Amino acid sequence: MSTASDARFWDKISRKYARDAIADLGGYERTLDRTRALLNPDDQVLELGCGTGSTALRLAGDVRRYLATDLSAGMIAIAREKQDASPIPALAFQVATAEAPTLETGRFDAVLGFNYLHMVRDVPGTLRRIHTLLAPSGLFVSKTPCLGDMNPLLSGVLLPAMRAVGRAPYVSVFRQAELCELVSAAGFDILAAENHATKGDDRRPCIVARKRSEAPAAP
Repeated sequence: MSTASDARFWDKISRKYARDAIADLGGYERTLDRTRALLNPDDQVLELGCGTGSTALRLAGDVRRYLATDLSAGMIAIAREKQDASPIPALAFQVATAEAPTLETGRFDAVLGFNYLHMVRDVPGTLRRIHTLLAPSGLFVSKTPCLGDMNPLLSGVLLPAMRAVGRAPYVSVFRQAELCELVSAAGFDILAAENHATKGDDRRPCIVARKRSEAPAAP
């Protein structure tokens, strides 16, 4: 499997994904409110893994520029349809990952990744790339499942089996403590790690981290 196969997977299910309801709407709204409070009207914001653009459409009106990206062209096509229906001048959608050379280093005041980091193949490398994309003292906000803290049957048996038959994309397995260590090692100071769930035992922490001025250590 490869990033290209992941993109094909999300392209294939993009319309169904767009129809699915948010599992914990209250938790989602809490994360939106928390993120909105961190953003300033003059900010330039990058969202990674934006899916069909629902979050981007909620946040983009509060900042100067909002670039929402996803590796799936199918997801971005749906996001652009939504944008056409409710235009927001500050918002643009682009098919891209964090590693895309078109993304300018040092440009963004905030980088957002919701349900994103567990979907990338090289989490430490992606975090270092996010560090380079941020302006000095810029913020990285992540909310992603820490599958290592969940049912081991899911991460150890079910997900590999589903990937083997093309029923799931690549998924990284880590614990919250491990993720926080990776974020710190990539050159960030963690300001908060919060649980925004309003139902169930959600192991999907919202992490707010600020870019340190020094570059992260080489791997």
